[in-house]
Amino acid sequence: MKNILVLCTGNSCRSQMAHGYLNHFLSNSEATVYSAGIETHGLNPGALAIMKEDGISIDHHTSNHVDEYADVNFDYIITVCDHANENCPYIPSKNALRLHHNFFDPSKVEGTEEERHTAFLKAREEIKEYFKAFVKTYF
Repeated sequence: MKNILVLCTGNSCRSQMAHGYLNHFLSNSEATVYSAGIETHGLNPGALAIMKEDGISIDHHTSNHVDEYADVNFDYIITVCDHANENCPYIPSKNALRLHHNFFDPSKVEGTEEERHTAFLKAREEIKEYFKAFVKTYF
């Protein structure tokens, strides 16, 4: 069984969506998925809603700080935003493969409800495709 950490700035949106897709694409016997932030901002309602539209509930997730997982030996550490990648604390996991992809941040979009929905949809689809390819490549 592999341990996967998805790391973002606030563990509220992009890392939560990635966590949801990894749980969806992988079985519990293949991997344990963790998501965390270098800060904690709580779950973003837009992320909850856009994932629910794709049939994936992340309502039970919590916003966690990366320090909570200091004792976990990760096989994969995936940063999903440049800020987390540049400011990530040292995570002492032996031989962890570290990957980075800066996903579009829908939480920064202001505008109409339709414009915000479009932003979350764009981010969700980017994240979904990336993590589908990740699972195909590494599992």
